[in-house]
Amino acid sequence: MRWLLTLLLLAGLAVGPAPAAQATGAQGQAPDPALRAALQEAMEEGDSFDNRYVAQVWLVAMSARIEDRVPDPDQRIRLLRKVHAEATRAGLDPQLVLAVIHVESNFNRFAVSTAGARGIMQIMPFWLDEIGHDGDNLFDLGTNLRFGTTILAHYLAIENGNTTRALARYNGSLGQTWYPERVYRALKRHYRFD
Repeated sequence: MRWLLTLLLLAGLAVGPAPAAQATGAQGQAPDPALRAALQEAMEEGDSFDNRYVAQVWLVAMSARIEDRVPDPDQRIRLLRKVHAEATRAGLDPQLVLAVIHVESNFNRFAVSTAGARGIMQIMPFWLDEIGHDGDNLFDLGTNLRFGTTILAHYLAIENGNTTRALARYNGSLGQTWYPERVYRALKRHYRFD
């Protein structure tokens, strides 16, 4: 019970704005102009929680679920607050974003894929050239989450709310289901919050 109180207290601490980011794209492919515009707008916004109590309940529940991946409680709460804020800002289910992170990087903010994607949501570096600001870093949680949630939300809009197709597009495997199935399994096993 003491850990619950500690988590609630940590959750109540104010965290400064997080310039989150993410984006994936096929190698050598020109970025979608609409996605580029959405990312530029997202990079200018701040973050906030609409309902502090609900966010705190969510933080406690999700903290227990990623404790083995992010052992430090302070880092875990900061990460979860940023995920919740960026997912909410982008109109995404925060648990879906956690499942994407689980599959993409297993919560390793310094992950680099064989294709060169970086960070917790595995963003391709070309996005920094397209819309980045001086000092942007894809290993920064805020920057990476902002890009990732904006890209996923954009793909959901393109796919008229079809999450399977949006996830496949995010991964660069449009027309295939193996990646969305992995995300759905992670969501069901680890992050579903009912």
